[in-house]
Order: sequence, then structure tokens, then C-alpha cells
Amino acid sequence: MEGFLPQAIVFIIAAVVFVPIAKRLGMGSVLGYLIAGIVIGPYLLGFLNKGEDVMHQAEFGVVMMLFLIGLELEPKNLWRMKNLILQVGLTQVLVTTLLLFGIGIGLGFSWQISIAVGLSMSLSSTAIVLQSLKEKNQMESQVGKLSFGVLLMQDIAVIPILAILPLLVVAGNLPESAGIESHGLIENFPGYIQTLLIFGAIGLVVLLGRFGFGPLLNWVSKTHLRELFTASALLIVVGITFLMELVGLSPALGTFLAGVILANSPYKHALESDLDPFKGLLLGLFFMAVGATINFTLIAENTSTILGATVLIILLKTGIILGIGKYKKLSIPENLSFAVGLSQVGEFSFVTYAFALQLGILSQGNSDYLMAITALSMTMTPILMVLMDKFLLPILNKRKAIEREMDEIDIKHKVILVGFSHFGSTLGRFLRANGVEATVLDFDPDQVDFLRKMGFKVYYGDATRLDLLHAAGAEEATILISAIHDPETNMKLVEICKENFPKLEIMIRSKNRTDAYELMEKGVKHIYREHLDTSIRMGQDVLKLLGFRSHTVHRLGLNFREYDESALAILSKYKNDEKKYISAVKLQIEQQEALLSGELSRKFSLNDHAWDSESLKEAANKN
Repeated sequence: MEGFLPQAIVFIIAAVVFVPIAKRLGMGSVLGYLIAGIVIGPYLLGFLNKGEDVMHQAEFGVVMMLFLIGLELEPKNLWRMKNLILQVGLTQVLVTTLLLFGIGIGLGFSWQISIAVGLSMSLSSTAIVLQSLKEKNQMESQVGKLSFGVLLMQDIAVIPILAILPLLVVAGNLPESAGIESHGLIENFPGYIQTLLIFGAIGLVVLLGRFGFGPLLNWVSKTHLRELFTASALLIVVGITFLMELVGLSPALGTFLAGVILANSPYKHALESDLDPFKGLLLGLFFMAVGATINFTLIAENTSTILGATVLIILLKTGIILGIGKYKKLSIPENLSFAVGLSQVGEFSFVTYAFALQLGILSQGNSDYLMAITALSMTMTPILMVLMDKFLLPILNKRKAIEREMDEIDIKHKVILVGFSHFGSTLGRFLRANGVEATVLDFDPDQVDFLRKMGFKVYYGDATRLDLLHAAGAEEATILISAIHDPETNMKLVEICKENFPKLEIMIRSKNRTDAYELMEKGVKHIYREHLDTSIRMGQDVLKLLGFRSHTVHRLGLNFREYDESALAILSKYKNDEKKYISAVKLQIEQQEALLSGELSRKFSLNDHAWDSESLKEAANKN
């Protein structure tokens, strides 16, 4: 399909159709974009004649992403991460390159091709891995931090990789360019001159980042025109991309450096907010282009070779990263997530293949094979991650929990607290600060070990097991508090306690109204919705900032909570009848607002100044 507008319509329709389906099936947006690209590509529906035709433009999404990643990495933070980058990231890159180099030599390829392929395939997909970690909220986890360290080292490694490739031509006496058309300005220079020019271009980006972009953004920001600032941000990214292409370098590498340099700029957050929407759209285009570039004709003709090579690469990288994860003492489920997530070949490899092809290190045939293997690995990894998350990891986590015996509980208290993550630990610290000790139970062995290192007395075990509740002293206890996030576990816990410990007062955390309705049906009186108190407290602070008296606000907050709890009991009767439920909700909202308005009209606020320290200070100063 020719023409910009028809192609744009095809891409947008494909994304709108396949990405929501993939998300709903739990496969993630990356796999949805890849499938969309495969479907509209030249080998299925044929809306795109050549996936490679859009790959060049689509790589701009990766360029934008690397610029934004660079903005988040202040140089001082990079220095703090040096151990993670060097120990974990550099080890992965070097070991993967050496093993692939050995395999290449063993298969009869030249040492130049083996090095080029080893360096290229040691890289993983920053776009796929980071997108997956963000969607699963794992960026701050141990797996997220280690993955980020490896990806960061790989991004930095692109600089020496692109510098090494021209030297391979000189060292091996290869015919430069090998008849391949190139658009770089340095193509006619000897290899060592090309290397010097590469470092010179990088130095120019550094100088522009330090002394050029800041004054430009400062000048534009004085116009107070957001669209002009957005245009300036795009100018920086597009300008660096153009400069890098002129000298045959990776545009993503240049923009990444510029982002790191601008990380200390006062315009950092403005740049992030203006460019982030472009990044999301262009990354989606990139993934669709990757799907469209998978040459199914070549794969069909060489199925065993390409599939075998793809599986070998994935297994090899998985094995290397598993070894690194074991050294960093990751648990088996964490280590598998870490290793499989980084096992694909990354988007930067398309850049290094093209550069090696231009230099004559790779033939066109070799480049086509490598492109197919890379695109296939980028498609297979998200599928493997979904299968692992849905089937393998739950089994491993359950087995890990079974293998570890319950702790022997040596101290019993009147209060039993189940679940000691963020919610439970805050509650537990509040009780302990006020002289109330609780018997704390948690089912996450890693969380238990971590909390014990911090000085908390936490017992490992599944609170839905009757023997553990007996061991924790549920017969003699007065209150059982569940701070667990999972509604199913809470319901099971309530049923066990109601049946076996009828005198035990149960206090349950619930996610929302729906969970609260089900708990009320089980006879639970003390239900605490996660966001209710936080929402009311924020509303109280808003009223205070608007000039309301503190005592007035305190009373209004208490009244609102009381009215809302009362309404919850009434609305639970209609939860299965949508029409009656909506009617009841409207009625309760009207009554609640009328009651609160009546509170304000009673003029209590005239005497509520006693709660405001500022009023007391003013009165004291007058006296």
C-alpha cells in the first residue's frame, strides 16, 4: 500500500485492534504491536510491501525513548550505579560476545564476522524489557534494577561497538563498503579516520548538550509558548539524529548521551512531559515494523536453521544471565524473570547489522538471516514471558512456599496481624508505637527474611491454614487483622475464622466497594477500604488550605466517613441489580451532600478557631 495516509490508517487500525486484545489476554502491549505488524506485513495481509521500508522511520521511537532514558540518568547517579553496570552489565556483554565468537569460529565464519555478530547479539531490547517491567510494576524490584543495569551497560556499549566495526575492516583487509550504498559522510575515509570521526561526533554532542541546548531552551521558554518549547525539544532530538546519521553513527546513541547531559537541566521535566506522547506512539510503530520485517519466506525455506539459531541464542543468553542472577542471589522465580526477559536480541542490532553490511563485514545474505533471527527472538521472548508468568512462576512460587516449613511461633499476643507489606507494616508500626504488640504472619518468604533483617519479628506461614492460626493463638486472641491485598485470600481467611474462632473480632482490608459488599455478606463488621481514609484526608487538607477551620474540617471528615459507611450497608442490598443500584447511589449522594451542607449551615465554624494554632498565635501576640 503506497502513500503516507493509507499506511498511517493501516498502522493505526492494526494497533487499535490487536494491542487491546493482547492486553486483555495478559500478553502485554509489546506483543500486541508485534502481532499487528506481522498481520499487516508483506507475508500475511500484504498491506506493507516491505517491512524494511518503515523500519528506518520507526527506529525514531527508539531514539526518542533513549533520549528520555538519558534524561532520567544524572551523571552522579550513573557513578553510583557503577558497580551494577560493570559487574552485571559488562559481564553479560563480554561473556555473551566471547561465547558467540567461539560458536562463529566453530561454524567456520571469519573472525571479523564472529566478532561483529557476537557484539550485536549480546545486546537485548531496551524497548521490550523496560515496557514489560513498567507494565508489571517491577521497575523498583530487584529484577527491575538488575535488568536496568544490564540494559544501561548495553546502551553504553553501543559506542565502542560502532567504533570497533570499522577497525575490523582495516585489521582484516576487507573491501570497504563492498558495493553497498551508504549515506554517511565518512564512508570514503580509511577505517582509523572513521573511528576518529565517530569519537569527534560524540564529543560534539557532548559539547552541544553542555553549552548549546540549555541557552536554546532558556530563550524559547521566555516566549511562554508550549508548542514552541515542544518544537525545540523535537529539534534537539531530530537534529542529533541527523548529525549521527551523517557520520554513520546510531542516532539512539547520540540522543541518549544528550539526554544524560541534560539530566541536570532545569528543563528536564518539561522535556519529558512534551516528548513522552511522541515516544509512546513511535515505539508502537517500531514494534509493528519489527513484526513486518520478519521474513517468513526466508524462515519457511530455512526453518530448521533460523529457528534453531533463534532458540540457541535465547538459551545461551538465558543461561549466561541465570548465572549472573545466581551470583546476585536472586530466587529461582526472580532469576527466571531476569534471564528470560533479557534473552532476546535487541533493536540496536538492526543498526549494527546495517553498519557491518555497509562496511563489507557481512554479506547481504548473512544480514537477512541475522535480521530474521533477531526479529523472531524479539517476538518469541514476550510470548515466553507470558507463558512463564501464567504457568511456571506460580508453580515455582507455590513449591517454594511448600518447601519452607512454617515458623514455630514462640510468642502470642491478643492481636494477630496477617500480611506485613506496605499497608500492614505501617499499621503494625503504629500499633507498636502505642504499646500494642501483634503476632505478625506473612506468606512471602523473601519478604519475611527481609523484614527480619530490619528488626521486625515476623513469622512465615499461610494464614489460611488452620494449624497456623492455632499456633498463632487465635483461640485466645481478641482481634485478627488482615492487611492482605488479595480479596480471595481474605474471603477464605474470614470463612475459616468464622467457623473455627467465632469469638475472634475480624478487621479486614478491602480493595474497593465490590470486595466490601462480599465481606459484609460474610458478616464482617470492620471493613477498611484502601483509599477511603486517604481520599478523605486529602479532601480535608484541601479545605484547610481554602481557609476552613481545622475543627470544622475534622468534624466534616468524620461525618462524611460515617455517612459513607452507612450508605455502603444500604447499597450492598442492590449490588446485583444495576438499575436499582444506580438509583440508590444517586439518592445516597444527594442525601449525603444535603446532610453535609446542613452541618456547615449550623455555624459551628465560628467557634472552631480553637483548633487552629495560627489563630492562637495571633491572639497571644495581641495580648
